[in-house]
Amino acid sequence: MFGIVRPCAHRLSEGLKAEWMAHLCGLCLALRSDHGQFARIVTNYDGLIVSVLTEAQAERTTGWRRTAGPCPLRSMRTAPVARGEGARLAAAVSLVLASAKVRDHIADRDGLLSRRPVAAAARRVAAGWDRAGARTGAELGFDTAVLVDAVDRQTGIERLAGPGTPLLTVTEPTETATAAAFAHTAALAGRPQNAEPLAEAGRLFGRLAHLLDAVEDQEADAASGAWNPLTATGTSRAEARRLCDDALRGVRLALRDAEFTDDKLAHLLLVHELRRSVDRAFATETCSHQADAQRAGGDLTGSRQTGAFGPPPGNPYAPNNPGSPFGPPQPPPEPPRDRRGLITGCLVWAGLACTCQMCCGTFEDPWSRQRREGLCSQCDCSDCCDACDCCSNCGDCCSSCDCCDCDCGCDC
Repeated sequence: MFGIVRPCAHRLSEGLKAEWMAHLCGLCLALRSDHGQFARIVTNYDGLIVSVLTEAQAERTTGWRRTAGPCPLRSMRTAPVARGEGARLAAAVSLVLASAKVRDHIADRDGLLSRRPVAAAARRVAAGWDRAGARTGAELGFDTAVLVDAVDRQTGIERLAGPGTPLLTVTEPTETATAAAFAHTAALAGRPQNAEPLAEAGRLFGRLAHLLDAVEDQEADAASGAWNPLTATGTSRAEARRLCDDALRGVRLALRDAEFTDDKLAHLLLVHELRRSVDRAFATETCSHQADAQRAGGDLTGSRQTGAFGPPPGNPYAPNNPGSPFGPPQPPPEPPRDRRGLITGCLVWAGLACTCQMCCGTFEDPWSRQRREGLCSQCDCSDCCDACDCCSNCGDCCSSCDCCDCDCGCDC
């Protein structure tokens, strides 16, 4: 589950949260229906934007939702999910781009992929995803060759890039790929006049995706010796932030030029949440829920707050103190559970991945058996605009955002 646009559930209204989950589940189920259970592991937050854009432009019909069966991601509840060409296009694009991500990791010799047998198996999986994505794309009138070509050119560009190479030269293949995917949503929705502005929005979205990935991974890449566009071209983080801010402005302006039937969710994701993704990558925004927990005197794991010289001294007469005369000592902590073996852990991991239990809620680590929080718990909430319905309930907090002249009833 990867992507740069990760909206926090605390910030979505009930209606927009239901729509967002409908597209997420629709993408996951489209992957399963067209390409099998294993393909569901490429479900990602950015891919569903293709489905959102298609639906935002299309005229409403009676067949644009279906009721899906129980799923662990939804606490074993049924729910309406997106269906149709938008979800299938999102699935095709996700497969091809996930294949590109696998090949990129193989080229960088990351982790287990540095071993030849594992890399060979990964290449076969990636090639299968390319063929599957091309097959679905052809059925929808979308040629995924533009995506594959962009991926192939990326490797050559990175090999030639060095100090002084313009950063936008490195991001161009990603921009081209996302521009093609965004533009084709206009064809699926029957709005050819939207192809040009959505291609521009997609191009800038691809630029942001590439830049934010580089910013977030720069330290880890430096430690591991992996290639990073910022380091390779000698681009400062300040210049990267300027390019990101320009791209944000361009996406906002491009969306204004497109015609939508209902663009509330698309506007929220591509304007508000995309801006928060940039702030998160550059560490200029923190989660208000985390800040509240820290102000309450503890961290996110419930541990006690420590002072400048270590933890505060304990009270020997506190009821829960082991030496307290007011009560028995606390029982020792439960010993850690036995770790699973490599093969058993891998099988458990596959089961968790195929049932999406690692996306939201809590799950047991496949190897250590420790309780883990799903990716949906990694929110980036802010104090401002919580649960707003595309600005309609925003106050002065959006005064610095000049994007709210949309048709969603925003007065700020």
